[in-house]
Amino acid sequence: MLKRIGVVLAVITMVMFLVAVGCRKRSKDSEEKGAETASAKPAYKATGNEGSITGKVSYEGAAPEVKKIDMSGDANCAAAGGDKNADDVVVTDGKLANVFVYLKGGVTDKNSFETPSEPVVLDQQGCRYHPRVFGIQVNQTFKVTNSDKTTHNIHPSPKTNPEWNRMQAQGSPAIEEKFKRAETLIPVKCNQHPWMKANIGVLSHPFFAVTAKDGTYTIKDVPPGSYTLVFWHEVKGEQTQQVTVGNKETKTQDITYKAGATARATSMEIGPALILP
Repeated sequence: MLKRIGVVLAVITMVMFLVAVGCRKRSKDSEEKGAETASAKPAYKATGNEGSITGKVSYEGAAPEVKKIDMSGDANCAAAGGDKNADDVVVTDGKLANVFVYLKGGVTDKNSFETPSEPVVLDQQGCRYHPRVFGIQVNQTFKVTNSDKTTHNIHPSPKTNPEWNRMQAQGSPAIEEKFKRAETLIPVKCNQHPWMKANIGVLSHPFFAVTAKDGTYTIKDVPPGSYTLVFWHEVKGEQTQQVTVGNKETKTQDITYKAGATARATSMEIGPALILP
């Protein structure tokens, strides 16, 4: 009887091993296929006729109540200077900050674009991620620094890119990673401090922006053509507009979010923040 059980366990172990190997192979093959597809697209060459898209994102209705974050669980965070207001919805004079704005369609699908050599930096300061929302291109270096006097944890939770979770102590070297696939948007959390959140828009092209405190944004060097312009906010959800940019044209595209609208539940809901009423 024991011998028979041992044989069964051995068979199960072998099957699980083969499945794991197969999954890894399919994942690697898929990544290689994606890279081949990207490399097969002709590289975009500037013509001098590029234009731009600019605008404002407004917020209609009463601004949400500003709440304080309770950082008392970490003495270093509690003692750190800086703003301790919740920053998931930042409204100033009827304008909405931290909206990720990007293009879809047109040359963004047909062409490949050079990967910037300079890294995109996410800093941890005052026990907050800075910036809260940002964009990066595929294979561009993602650099994480820790300016605080405490240990942090950087945990992106992508769906199509590999997930990783790394600790970063005070004074330790910067963490450098890359995202191999386009994905909008990837939530980031700190397992040490549940109020720390950020969102990363990974794109295969450079045509994106994030609204400033006054709700303004500008996407530069846009090739002439027709696109879908996407506006994404982690709480208020996603809106789209169709836009056509002519030769050397500056197009203005404004949009409004309403106070009552909220995004549907997504993987970006990564645990409650410690909020004081």
